[in-house]
Amino acid sequence: MLVIPAIDLKDGNCVRLVQGKKEAVTVYSDNPANTAKRWESCGAKLLHIVDLDGAFSGNQKNFDAITKIRKSVRLTLQVGGGIRNIGNLMKLFSAGIDRIIIGTAVIEDPEFLTYSCKKYPGRVLIGIDARDGMVAIRGWEELTSINAKELAKRLEVVGIAGIIYTDINRDGMLTGPNIEATREMVETVRIPVIASGGISGMEDIKNLMEIKNLWGAITGKAIYSGALDLRVAIQLSGGQRC
Repeated sequence: MLVIPAIDLKDGNCVRLVQGKKEAVTVYSDNPANTAKRWESCGAKLLHIVDLDGAFSGNQKNFDAITKIRKSVRLTLQVGGGIRNIGNLMKLFSAGIDRIIIGTAVIEDPEFLTYSCKKYPGRVLIGIDARDGMVAIRGWEELTSINAKELAKRLEVVGIAGIIYTDINRDGMLTGPNIEATREMVETVRIPVIASGGISGMEDIKNLMEIKNLWGAITGKAIYSGALDLRVAIQLSGGQRC
């Protein structure tokens, strides 16, 4: 399992939200590129970046910060948040981003997802953000009536490279990941699944490692608060996928 540090961007800063709430924001750094270099020095192979302003507005707002990160590290970078048209997607790929995550547009513009997967095979993932098993979109502000596992199974055949599965109720709470829901998602599809939300320390990493075929796990608040030592977590997991 690959342990993946996260950088969430808002107004050009590196921040964390609690359960995706815009008003519950903590700024950890005004220099995301330096933060990326810090996680790279800990042995990270892959960096997860989310443009929070983009997720809420539907338009990329932190492109400059993302490009500065790209120029600062050799890590594999995956970016999500507000990527809802081919122009945004191509702009990020042209800037050297390795993998793109499509979220809201999966629901609102399935043709865009299908086209993107065909044009960039192996480089497009989907973000499935769920609350109580149901999919949420538009920066988690809108809850749909779509079942997360059913959506994953339906979209697997489109050609997506993997799924970022986030339990919104656990995100930023340091209460531990939803192990059972994550296991069920992994068992639902045959493509890579990356867990996100709730990691509070090393014990959670160990518990996630027990999920057979879980590809990776994203950690944010735990490494920023010091509750989890990223270097030790990476060494423990032995992830070498990127």
